[in-house]
Amino acid sequence: MDAAANGIQEPFDLIRLSLSERVFVKLRGDRELTGVLHAYDGHMNLILSDVEETIMIVDPVEGAPEGHTTVNIAKRKMDMLFVRGDGVILVSPPSRT
Repeated sequence: MDAAANGIQEPFDLIRLSLSERVFVKLRGDRELTGVLHAYDGHMNLILSDVEETIMIVDPVEGAPEGHTTVNIAKRKMDMLFVRGDGVILVSPPSRT
């Protein structure tokens, strides 16, 4: 795929082309979001709708050797969400095949 032919010349162009589409967002603190991107700014603050948040909770196993943990997954849905940009690790646009 030729990025220049799709109008992608800098990173924010890819985000701009993802407006009104479902995106995947990875956040600090083992959190992930999927939702429809409505707005963004230069700080990567995002406005998402129809959001599903996935939180991975890592707990140590009592009585087990150090380093043994269990991972629990919690999910929740929200109609609209403001995401502060300093917590954003990556934004993945929808696949364009």
